[in-house]
Amino acid sequence: MLIDTHCHIHEDDYPLDRETVLGAARASDVNKILVVGTDMKSSFAAVEFAGKHDNVWSIVGVHPHEAKYGIDGLANLLAEPGAVGVGEIGLDYFYNHSPRETQIEMLNQQIELALKHDLPISFHVREAFDDFWPIIDNFAGRARGVIHSFTDNIKNLEQALNRDFLIGVNGIATFNKDPDQHRMYQAIPLDRTVLETDAPFLAPSPYRGQPNQPAFVREVANFLARIHTVEFDEVATKTTGAAEKLFGI
Repeated sequence: MLIDTHCHIHEDDYPLDRETVLGAARASDVNKILVVGTDMKSSFAAVEFAGKHDNVWSIVGVHPHEAKYGIDGLANLLAEPGAVGVGEIGLDYFYNHSPRETQIEMLNQQIELALKHDLPISFHVREAFDDFWPIIDNFAGRARGVIHSFTDNIKNLEQALNRDFLIGVNGIATFNKDPDQHRMYQAIPLDRTVLETDAPFLAPSPYRGQPNQPAFVREVANFLARIHTVEFDEVATKTTGAAEKLFGI
């Protein structure tokens, strides 16, 4: 069994028929799916979608791009059945759609909420690790979670692993030709790895150019099996176990 720990198939603009997509996931042995909010509207939608489907759970939060709009109402969502995490939250200095100071403020507030509700966190960090690690360290090891869509360097991988975070690997890994990135992916222990699609974005090879969907997470697992020179079943067992333990699903 595989788990897609990060997708956005609940969004209004998701381009595929959701019931067909869920059926394709089951046919590919992707039997658990986490839908992830990026703002308050999509977080409400994630909770609603998860409530209507077996083996679908929600992660709710405000993405750094949307930090300027605040997080009013998030605490109430975290009390909903099926909400198993806070995210995706973090810092994104590549685009700076929200001021950096606001991103930092909203990140701190959302970590506090996660701790209050004893929930793991899905972190989005892009070109911002120098600010991110001190914020995490201010919480003295209490924040737990996953670094979503990790594509950074070995140094920041080690920083994440040293803080007991899991690492989210998605379709980017399957088409990235950078040897340093391949060495980085090889350095991630499988039992500290969770699989993601980020659907509808980042479809893996051989599906590039198509809308992504949870069934395609199988290609991420195939990639990891190749670079770690292990059987597919080992990847499935270790990544599924890591996800189930972190999110309690």
